[in-house]
Amino acid sequence: QVQVVESGGGLVQPGGSLRLSCVPSRSILSFNVMAWHRQAPGKQRELVAMIIANGNTNYADSVKGRFTISRGIAENTMYLQMNSLKPEDTAVYYCNVQTPRDNTWGQGTQVTVSS
Repeated sequence: QVQVVESGGGLVQPGGSLRLSCVPSRSILSFNVMAWHRQAPGKQRELVAMIIANGNTNYADSVKGRFTISRGIAENTMYLQMNSLKPEDTAVYYCNVQTPRDNTWGQGTQVTVSS
């Protein structure tokens, strides 16, 4: 059974940056899809960014130009670089990895953007 561990959340001022990390329990090259989702209080969970096996990426309109999803093969880690953060980016961010057999979620990491 695949497991993932997220890290990198925290409190940041508007305009600041954070980088989230997601480390799976097996090679990131084994996944068809790796993604970041987020859930703000009182709202549904939403897709933030995804990267598929061939390296293609997709972003929610609300984060395009500010967030970058990437994979570090040597580090076996997926990243979400978040720049120009806004208060509306405040949420719990979840790592999600998928294979034809598995769909695994992490426990989430809190990101709070506030002055």
